[in-house]
Formats: sequence, C-alpha cells, structure tokens
Amino acid sequence: MKNIFDEIIPRQHTSSMKWEKYVDKDIIPLWVADMDFRAPKPILDAMNRITEHGILGYSLPPNELVDVVVKRLADLHNWQIQKEWLVWLPGLVPAITLSCQSVGQAGDAVMSTTPVYGPFMKCPDSADRELIKVPLRLENNRYTFDFEAIKAAITPQTKLFLLCNPYNPAGTVFTESELNELAEICLEKDIIICSDEIHCDLILDETKKHISIATLSKSVENQTITLLSPSKTFNIAGLGGAFAVVPNNAIRERFQKLRYTNLPMLSAYTYEAMLVAYRDCGKWHQDLLAYLRKNHDFVLEAINSIDGFEMHPLESTYLAWIDTRKSGIDNIGEALEQVGVGVSDGGFYFDGKGFIRLNFGTAMSVLQEAMFRISKLNDKS
Repeated sequence: MKNIFDEIIPRQHTSSMKWEKYVDKDIIPLWVADMDFRAPKPILDAMNRITEHGILGYSLPPNELVDVVVKRLADLHNWQIQKEWLVWLPGLVPAITLSCQSVGQAGDAVMSTTPVYGPFMKCPDSADRELIKVPLRLENNRYTFDFEAIKAAITPQTKLFLLCNPYNPAGTVFTESELNELAEICLEKDIIICSDEIHCDLILDETKKHISIATLSKSVENQTITLLSPSKTFNIAGLGGAFAVVPNNAIRERFQKLRYTNLPMLSAYTYEAMLVAYRDCGKWHQDLLAYLRKNHDFVLEAINSIDGFEMHPLESTYLAWIDTRKSGIDNIGEALEQVGVGVSDGGFYFDGKGFIRLNFGTAMSVLQEAMFRISKLNDKS
C-alpha cells in the first residue's frame, strides 16, 4: 500500500509562501519550514464542520482543548500545570517578541545562542532590547552550549535568555544535564528563560527525549515562559495557533496585558485544529515520524557524499543544517538555485554564513530529485 506521505500534492499557484517564491521556475523549494504533506484528515474534517456551521464570530479556547493540553503536558512532559498558566497566542514569532517585552525594561538585554532561527535575533530589537549573541559549539558532531562563553557574556542588564529546544536549525535535543547547567546560570543571575519548544514533537533520534526546561524544578518553572504549538508537527502553520505556559503570576499578568493589546484573537478554525491535532492525530504523527526518519537518513547519506558538503545527524526537526564552506562557493544559495534547488541561506540564522538549511519534509521522490540536482553542483562550478 502506498504511503500517504509519498503523494505529490501540487502547490504551485496556491499562494503558498514556500512555492510561490519559485513559481513557474524549475526549482524545488526546500526552504521555509512547512511540509508538503496534506494535514491529517481529522483536522480537515474539523475545518469542514466549522465552514458548514457558517458562523465565524469571535471564539474562545474550548474547554476540551485546555484539558487536552494539560493532560498532554502531564503525559509527555511530566509537567503538572495549572489551567490559568495558559495564554493562547496566534503564533510563536509574536510570542517571542511578547516575551521580550514582558521581561525587564526598554534597553535591557536579551541573550541567545547562534546560529538560530532568525526571529530570535530580530524580536529583541522589536521590543527595544539589546541582543547578546553567544555561538554554540560543535562537540562530537553535535551542537551544544558553550557555558563559559554564556557566563562571560552576561551583563547586569541581561534579563532574558531565549532558548530554542529542540534547536532550529542545528537539530539538537538538549539533555537534562545541559538544561540543568543553563538553568543554574539563569537562576544565579536572575534571568528569565523563554523556551521555544515548537519542535518538541519532532524527535528523530529515538534514543533522545525532549525535556521542558521548566520541569527541572519549581524555581526554574517560576522563571520560565514556555512556548508550544502543534503547527509544525501537524503541518498547520498557516492557521497560526500556539500557547504559552507562564507559571509566574507577575510575568503572566504583564504577558497577558501585552497580548491583549498587541495580538489578534484566534479563530474557531485555529482552536479546533489545535484540539483535533492533539486529540485525534496520534497515529498520523507516528507515521510522519517514521517517514521523516527515512528522509533524514537518505539526505544525511546523500549530502555527505557530495564534495564540500557536510551534515551531522539531526536529533530532531525536519530541517537539515548543512556546512558548505569547503565547497569554495561563496553564494551557495544562488548556486543551488541555478541547479534547481531552493534552500534557506545560513545567513538568515545569524552567524550561519557558509551553511544552508534544507527542509526534508516532502515526498521521498522529491528529495531524490533534489539530491541528484545538488550532486551536479560541482559540474556547474
């Protein structure tokens, strides 16, 4: 029986951000982080039910969604939360800006590691905060924290640490030991942690387990804003929909006030999609992970067979982080477009020059063609 993830669903001329970038060009888009897979049928059915009902007024989070999230965090994260800690959001990027605004004052500093998802570097500026960047270090083919560099970079104005776990774009799932050491630094310096965990349900390495940093202790929990969403996992990013878990009453009060004035409400479609994703799509999720693991292994082998390209195994996400510095090609993104493959240039991820990020959340046949085209890059140079 054919795998549902092998289906090629045409996305050209559908106003797809991913595909319109190269519309009417023979370029395979493997850049922005949405997958080319149809959303799970229970979600599509739920969207149809709302449409058939025909009334699209203001919506509240369904009580069942709240209950499902609380149970999910208990079952998967070993985290017992209170319902009132939840703040519903239209997306993760505005939530990062909101977190920056909610902690400290204008002119204070926000720290993060690099290379990292672009908005981590841009949101502090939007919140009138200084940005402090600390590079990750590569150790045993795996990106991790440089704790000495983190401690050295902290200033009296450092009020917030932006954590990405699992990590985008390096694919790291941080261990309990790594998270504990980071948390101890932040507790000692009274730094709040904003933990973006949007990729926590996309663990590829089955020997790894996602740990929410807020679960380490009550003290850490009280100093953490945790951001979560089903959008990446269930391929519903275009609907928006996310939530923050904010146990600290004072931080949550400020966060909610800013959320009310700065961000739009969520639609019935968004709430229902989130509910159905978490409640009814477990089998689809497991099938997706099995498919992504095969895609990952294929891309890993293919990329490392190309002269000048190097990829380390990912522990999570469907976003390969590829070092192209030895290729001798200065503008690697443009060069790849010339052979018919569109990727995200590493420069977007700050301090990622010479790298590319490649989205392998697509049909294997598409990946096979893309890897064939990339393998011909040296013929063009």
